[in-house]
Amino acid sequence: MQTAHPRGGVDYPRSTGEFQSWFSTDEDCLNYLDWLRWPQGFVCPRCENPGGWLVADGSYKCSMCKAQTAVTAGTLFDRRRSPLTVWFAACWMFASQKDGVSALSLQRSLEIGSYPTAWAMLHRLRTVLVRPGRDRLTGIVEVDETYFGGEEPGLRGGRAKGKKALVAVAVERKEPHGYGRCRMAVVRDGSAESLQAFVSDSVELGATVVTDGWPSYVGVTRLGYVHEPHSQRAAAASGEDVGALLPGVHRVASLAKRWMLGTHQGRYDAAHLQSYLNEFAFRFNRRRSTSRGLVFYRVLELAIAHDPVRYRQLIANPKPKKVPPLPPERRGHPPSLDRPAANRPWRAAR
Repeated sequence: MQTAHPRGGVDYPRSTGEFQSWFSTDEDCLNYLDWLRWPQGFVCPRCENPGGWLVADGSYKCSMCKAQTAVTAGTLFDRRRSPLTVWFAACWMFASQKDGVSALSLQRSLEIGSYPTAWAMLHRLRTVLVRPGRDRLTGIVEVDETYFGGEEPGLRGGRAKGKKALVAVAVERKEPHGYGRCRMAVVRDGSAESLQAFVSDSVELGATVVTDGWPSYVGVTRLGYVHEPHSQRAAAASGEDVGALLPGVHRVASLAKRWMLGTHQGRYDAAHLQSYLNEFAFRFNRRRSTSRGLVFYRVLELAIAHDPVRYRQLIANPKPKKVPPLPPERRGHPPSLDRPAANRPWRAAR
């Protein structure tokens, strides 16, 4: 793993111009992944021997067990079909744009031959955003639920079950004002089992959990939390602003829904909703980052430490829908961005 405080211009590019100059070839990209994975030199993943040498195809051969390992083997980039320059450009767009990028936009920008390929690239990146063993929320934490999926005719309000997905939201409340990190998760229902499991997974023991008066939250005290319930019915009866009881979760839920509508046009499969929520939480928790290049660095750092993700693991239906055949000039894998200079075609054409 790299230093906890990477330096801009040394460990990661600070701008798009610097990104283009750093990673203009596939070899540059592979060298960067090599450094990210083994900053102190090659370590064999099979026998953990710290020593080996490069062979002609760019992989390493262990000096102890003689096993041969590619730099990308066992990572998110394992057995990739798209060139590394395309992957790095996708990572840069994913990380540097404040609201992210849609699969259609990525496909058009990088000349990717099919929408499913662009979609799978982005979903692979979303897969790595949840770091194993990440710190849970601390201090004062607001917890509530909301529905994703729009209005359903004939469905009453509240926590009524329908086709929409119920999402639990937790947000750190900072004093005297402001909010810290958030967590979001699709839950099966509004039962005590589902909601208390979400609290246990998302909030550090001993924290103060602020909720509304829903009975499913009553048992969080027995789990080791300080529970602070606020009755919306009592607040409304006394003329108080009900929306002010849990302002943090309401704001985060509203921002997440607006982001889904803006970047993704509100179109997503319910089976993949958790992946989009992970991406939103990742962006929200880094909203104060002063460098998008640092976010790019963190995404690649997570990707090189993640197990491979195959296409069949991503799709909700094991038999993907047939897509119309592409014209011959657009078939195949996306072209590498490692290309010779175009010699000013705008002048040569005249």
